[in-house]
Amino acid sequence: MTMTASATENRSLGRPMINKVPEITVYFWIIKILCTTVGESAADYINSTLGFGLGKTTLLMSVLLVAALVAQFRLRGYVPGVYWTAVVLISVVGTLVTDNLTDGLHVSLIVSTIGFSTVLALTFLAWYRSEGTLSIHTIVTTRRETFYWLSVLFTFALGTAAGDLLTDRLGLGLLTAVGIFAAAIAFIYLAHRGFGLGPILSFWVAYVLTRPLGGSTGDYLSGARVDGGAGLGTLVTSLLFLAAIVATVAFLTVTKKDRTRPVYAEG
Repeated sequence: MTMTASATENRSLGRPMINKVPEITVYFWIIKILCTTVGESAADYINSTLGFGLGKTTLLMSVLLVAALVAQFRLRGYVPGVYWTAVVLISVVGTLVTDNLTDGLHVSLIVSTIGFSTVLALTFLAWYRSEGTLSIHTIVTTRRETFYWLSVLFTFALGTAAGDLLTDRLGLGLLTAVGIFAAAIAFIYLAHRGFGLGPILSFWVAYVLTRPLGGSTGDYLSGARVDGGAGLGTLVTSLLFLAAIVATVAFLTVTKKDRTRPVYAEG
């Protein structure tokens, strides 16, 4: 009697698994952008306002991320609170990875952008060669989930580097940057809906773009008024967006509006 690769891996883990990623709805993108804004403002608050510095901030957030991912990997299916906690923390760590390269090691943003683009492409290639798909609707094995979270981490790092590179080179104002990145995501949506851009490619390009959109939004809201910002500060911005994330996740936990069609590891 033969077994599929997914079933073999699942049997070795001794537990059934259901798809562990939420459905891609408007709620998904709302929380994703909220998370990226928190990633920018929270990293700045801990690093600068509290005076932890890049090294200690990165260590602290990395430990919290590892704990969240351990909890996520131990689950048998999608649990909104755990999943989105991991996304919030990985957004902070992804931002800090690029900040460490830029501010700590003085690596050019051009080099960082090319480097993270290459690493992300290689991750997708390894994922596809291993699983035969990049679909996030079939994250039902530990190996696929590992590829998924690696991809998410690299998209945050890439989005930070590419977004900072674009805003620095063009000298964009804070609010102007928000508008440009929002327009870029709208263009990807139109390309998908009206011109047949593939769903997987559309998803991951938009996923990368939400990072500079959320980061620019965080910079605008927390930035000083004399610099063109809204003057809320990093703490207030972080708390406002965290509250919005908690409220939306609580809503989804109760209504289950972001649950996918059940897909099991056994196929």
